[in-house]
Amino acid sequence: MSNRLRTLAEHGQSPWIDYVSRPFLRDGEFERFVQDGIAGVTSNPTIFQGAIADSDAYDAQLREVLRSESDPKEVFFALAREDIREACDQLRDVFDGDRGGPTRDGWVSLEVDPNLAHDAPGTTEEARRLHAMIDRPNLFVKIPGTVAGLQAIEDTIAAGIPVNVTLLFSLERHHAAAEAYMRGLRRLRENGGDLSTVASVASFFVSRVDTEADRRLAEIGGPDELKGTLAIANAKLAYQTYKQLFAGVDWDELAAAGASPQRCLWASTSTKNPAYSDVLYVEELIGPRTVNTMPRETIEAFADHGRVAQTLERDVDEARRALDRFAEAGIDYDDVVAVLEREGVEKFADSFKKLLDGVASKRDRLVAA
Repeated sequence: MSNRLRTLAEHGQSPWIDYVSRPFLRDGEFERFVQDGIAGVTSNPTIFQGAIADSDAYDAQLREVLRSESDPKEVFFALAREDIREACDQLRDVFDGDRGGPTRDGWVSLEVDPNLAHDAPGTTEEARRLHAMIDRPNLFVKIPGTVAGLQAIEDTIAAGIPVNVTLLFSLERHHAAAEAYMRGLRRLRENGGDLSTVASVASFFVSRVDTEADRRLAEIGGPDELKGTLAIANAKLAYQTYKQLFAGVDWDELAAAGASPQRCLWASTSTKNPAYSDVLYVEELIGPRTVNTMPRETIEAFADHGRVAQTLERDVDEARRALDRFAEAGIDYDDVVAVLEREGVEKFADSFKKLLDGVASKRDRLVAA
């Protein structure tokens, strides 16, 4: 693999991989990705569903787990625990080597049950459970950035648990998630907690925004020049929000107590439209103190032919005008991002159900064997 991933780091951006499976962790392939510059891991129900249901790599452990547990969700978490712990351990040198600070890497993310996305107390309780279950300092618990999720984010940070805020699409919700993080930090400090042990990223979903906006443009007959522009404009403006919120007297006080800013993490960065470059959402969003989590195919494409340059703060005024032009064309930005959030939660919940159904099916086959 080329040195482009390491060059991203020289520009202040951390490349992470949006993939985990037991064979990937144990056959040395993940280690090679880390050597090439990958500095973190994200996971979600869809990724685990494929890893568990479509291979026999988990069967031996599954037989062992089934001696004491039969509930599919608890069986899944027992299986996932081993993978997440192993990924955390393989990234521990990265985590420890960064020695804290605003760009600390080496994190591994595990998501709460997406069916809890609108249940703040339930999400907070499960975040605590997952944190204790994995028992690694470099675990991020993924919490959806829904309205209910905002309270769960605050409460989880206040409990000293690092959080990856996932499923962010709107600038307003991204702003609210950052404020929830800071409220949690203040509560943690008031209770005598160590702010240097917690961190957060805001997973701002990118390509799905273009998919939805382009669909609506096609329905109204254009204008074609707007296609493929909203997602990048949206992300660039989110970065401006980050710069605004994590600066100034109030933030400096938290930073002096050991807090690190909630970095923007670009998620959903694989290109969905084959008419666009397969590295579009990597090349156009490179900037300091950010993360880009990519599926392995996008990582390999970028390593092969990606261009590295500071692009995140180019044409910010143009990004603001892009939102105005969509409004003028009759595309309701607020409705676009609201639909994407609702569908995102539904898709993750559907994937989680499919995952649990797959675990139950395999459980039944193994028991019957």
